Amino acid sequence: MTPNAFAMLCQGDEQRRPETIEEWLAGVAPLLPVLDVIPNAAIFIKDVEARYLSANHTLVQRCGQKQLQPLLGKTSAEVFPAQLGPGYTEQDRRVLEQGLVLENQLELHLYKNREPGWCLTYKWPLYNRKGEIIGLMGISVDLQSASNTHPAYQHLAAVDEYIRAHFNHPITMGELTRIAGISAAQLERHCKRVFHLTPRQMIHKARLEHAHRLLHTKMPITDVALQCGYTDHSAFSRQFKALTGFTPRQYRQATEQS
Repeated sequence: MTPNAFAMLCQGDEQRRPETIEEWLAGVAPLLPVLDVIPNAAIFIKDVEARYLSANHTLVQRCGQKQLQPLLGKTSAEVFPAQLGPGYTEQDRRVLEQGLVLENQLELHLYKNREPGWCLTYKWPLYNRKGEIIGLMGISVDLQSASNTHPAYQHLAAVDEYIRAHFNHPITMGELTRIAGISAAQLERHCKRVFHLTPRQMIHKARLEHAHRLLHTKMPITDVALQCGYTDHSAFSRQFKALTGFTPRQYRQATEQS
């Protein structure tokens, strides 16, 4: 299933919406065996307190468990590493309290080797017929490898190489379009097709990967910001929190405690 298919499932026909989250779970129960065999996406359903009610096998494994049962009734803050879990729960609460729909959100995940991994996250509030939020459903899709069979791949590979070599300096769309030899609109479209990211997300990804590594050292955070291409500490903190849910200082403290 694609994120668009999940969006349609969550929105549904207003007159046919379940009244309770339990009814909603019963309605999607036949799909759960299918969701369990999707290896590159973590899929989950939560109640109004952001607690897990159901999740596929991929998410269970990511949380270091063999069975779903230990996750039930817990929030992401309680089951994910301290560097990231509270940020996911804060995001859940915005969806549940504000009715926020989250789409195509680039996020940092930590995998078993403690190296950063990336996903695109989607979250939708679940409503009953009265228009009340009764829970949420989400999917975090692993960022796939670039499609090197795309006709524009060679041009875009040069863009990706340039970003990785120069992320610690300001990078403009003008620079990237000159390297690719195509218009800004074409660059945006082709990057999403080949890398599954916009050019701006590719820059953020390169910078935050480097920041993740530097925050495991004793380097002052202001210096980390400069090393990663940010002009000031506050800009770095805003972007880092947008992708992890933590400020760089909070992230470092959580890493030291884990």
